[in-house]
Amino acid sequence: MNRLKLTSCMAPNADGFVDALAQYLSLKLDKSIDPCLGIPWQDRESAFDSGDIQICWICGLPYVWKVDKPAPQVELLATPLLKASRYNNTPVYYSDVVVHKDSKLFSFADLEGKRWSYNEPKSHSGAYVVRDYLANMGKDCSYFGKVIESGAHQNSIQMIVDKQIDASAIDSWVLELELMHNPQLAAQLRVIETLGPSGFPPFMISKQVPEELRAELRTILTRMHNDPMGRHILEKVNISHFAVTQDSDYDSIRKMAQNAESIEWVAT
Repeated sequence: MNRLKLTSCMAPNADGFVDALAQYLSLKLDKSIDPCLGIPWQDRESAFDSGDIQICWICGLPYVWKVDKPAPQVELLATPLLKASRYNNTPVYYSDVVVHKDSKLFSFADLEGKRWSYNEPKSHSGAYVVRDYLANMGKDCSYFGKVIESGAHQNSIQMIVDKQIDASAIDSWVLELELMHNPQLAAQLRVIETLGPSGFPPFMISKQVPEELRAELRTILTRMHNDPMGRHILEKVNISHFAVTQDSDYDSIRKMAQNAESIEWVAT
């Protein structure tokens, strides 16, 4: 297999990293790794499911949905670990509940009857983790006065800035990158609650890729931080290094998803 395709179903602010990663892997493998980023993320995921794309960076929730099917044709490749101390050098992230800095809201308890947005309904960080939290409270989406699907975490952030909504759960790494690229946001946003931790989105690989090549890719990724070029790519997006994770690292997401699906969740 002389040519592979790599894609991402992560937030758009990760696309530059994915493009740089594809170039890095191409160089280290001496094989063509083509980044597939110019189509909607739903089409990227479909192409991965069909085998047209061999490597995909994806949320932990669709990961468990895929590998829990009978005879899955995909598996874990490697998972980024984030640099910030809050992650404790483990493959996790959080969902930060964000409000406008001027808001009079200070806890999740203050959000009853308020305007809420989520990025999309199958997102763990934006929707399922919130559904799980509400289910544990004995509530459902009617807890909020209005629920809006924004289409992306960045859209939800902008809606908070514009005061079109009161709060949203934002992927903590996405929020870090947005604050790094747009420092002025720090003066407009405030985190009032943190949900999680959850298993960080892994890179998955098709089993159509020969086992020897899969192993070689894992080795390159997990040693990337020891190489000056690789370390530069990782540091630009606040990633410490890649690690080999286990399926059990996503059991918490499985449990949260099962609990989340016990309550209603609809845009209103």
